[in-house]
Amino acid sequence: MRRTVQYEAMEEALPTNELDLRPLSARSVVLSLLLGAHPPELPAKDLARVVAPFGVGGSTLRAALSRMTAAGDLRRTGTGYRIGERLQDRRRRQDEAVRPHTRAWDGDWEMVVVTATGRGPAERAELRARLAALRLAELREGVWLRPANLRRPLPDDLGQVGERGTVRPARPAAELAAALWPLDAWAATARALLAQIARAPGPAGRLTAFAAVVRHLLADPVLPAPLLPAGWPGGELRTAYTDYQRELAAQVHARVEHG
Repeated sequence: MRRTVQYEAMEEALPTNELDLRPLSARSVVLSLLLGAHPPELPAKDLARVVAPFGVGGSTLRAALSRMTAAGDLRRTGTGYRIGERLQDRRRRQDEAVRPHTRAWDGDWEMVVVTATGRGPAERAELRARLAALRLAELREGVWLRPANLRRPLPDDLGQVGERGTVRPARPAAELAAALWPLDAWAATARALLAQIARAPGPAGRLTAFAAVVRHLLADPVLPAPLLPAGWPGGELRTAYTDYQRELAAQVHARVEHG
């Protein structure tokens, strides 16, 4: 079986003895705060105050904001800085990873069979990344599927590169899911992250740990409960991050309001 993009993303996140979480750069601190904010904007006059507890000084922040604005990561508004358009899709995916929209599963599976030919390596890689972002997994080259338990249709333009449909594989569903996704490995990393956030020191350490939590949730296949191993930690990880979002929003609000 071919390794899918999701396989590779999960394998990169696997713990060895401990999670190796590197401190966030100034860019990552700013983006983490903005990507988790609703709306994704902070006043310019308050940014220095907001990022200081995370180890980002004034001159470092100014240099990071300049680079990020030039790169399109941020855009200036009348009052501050807002996530740029090219990161809006990332923000939507992050929100969906934390709060996935699911529906009752009746046994059907979504399937996409790629039929387009003559595409170059970059186009093929882009399509594979897009299908993986839709939480599909590759059974064999060009054949992608997942349980039909997500409350979203497949994009219409996928019809330009393949055939879309609904199937009921003969293989037992739990067995097929275990073959498509490294579920035990994902769960092991999730538990390591839960342990990490329980002991992470200080605001910077906690932000670093929860940034890793979001990355890991993006690789969660969001399967129906009957297809998951016992003790699946996905819900616990989402609850921990949701609680942290509220905590962080309150801290940011207090710094903006009271200085």
